[in-house]
Amino acid sequence: MPEKIETVYEDKNILVINKPSGLITHPKNSEDKQKSVTGWLVEKYPEIKTVGEDPLRPGLVHRLDKDTSGLLVIAKTQDSFLYLKNLFQERKIQKFYLALVSGRPKESKGIIDAPMGRIGMKRTTQVRGNKKLKDKKEAVTEYDTIKNFRDFTLLEVSPHTGRTHQIRVHLKSIGNPVAGDPLYGRKKDEAPEGLDRLFLHAYKLQFTSPDGKALTFETDLPDELQKVLNMLK
Repeated sequence: MPEKIETVYEDKNILVINKPSGLITHPKNSEDKQKSVTGWLVEKYPEIKTVGEDPLRPGLVHRLDKDTSGLLVIAKTQDSFLYLKNLFQERKIQKFYLALVSGRPKESKGIIDAPMGRIGMKRTTQVRGNKKLKDKKEAVTEYDTIKNFRDFTLLEVSPHTGRTHQIRVHLKSIGNPVAGDPLYGRKKDEAPEGLDRLFLHAYKLQFTSPDGKALTFETDLPDELQKVLNMLK
């Protein structure tokens, strides 16, 4: 069972939370009864129920995959929702992740610029120049090496666009899938000892608030990921 949601910051316009791994951000449809961030939100802040454009995603301007932990910013009012949505569209919200990947990237830092879309009914797969790609959209991810281990590398990753599974697909595309990724990881790769989840954590957010404050939020790696790092050589 996922750990509880931690509130990192709150004012009259926005809420910033630290989402645990194993919790969905929002239900897929009205029949989806899994525990979710939006379920927690509506229970704790009933007024957020009407904020946004989709009743299944009240207050949400971005999301994290179920197995990804870390920072999410949520709008508490319709005005702040429209403000944050515009910031995301103009790429004025900077998001930074920590990702442990298999192997070592050929370049210690770089920018992955490769469109993403669907092949058949698959949700997202990146194939440059593949004519079968549906709903193809621009996708750009920047990465930088923090630390090299023998079989793995710890990266800081910053997506410039917000596509579903973008970081996971892009890192796989350069031959360095995220450790513990059940969907895009290499079957032959063994996960590091003690890792039983995706090693991807949204650790930093930077943006200007609706009332004009320059905000930066950072969170530590969750204990279960820090323990894995501590055991790596």
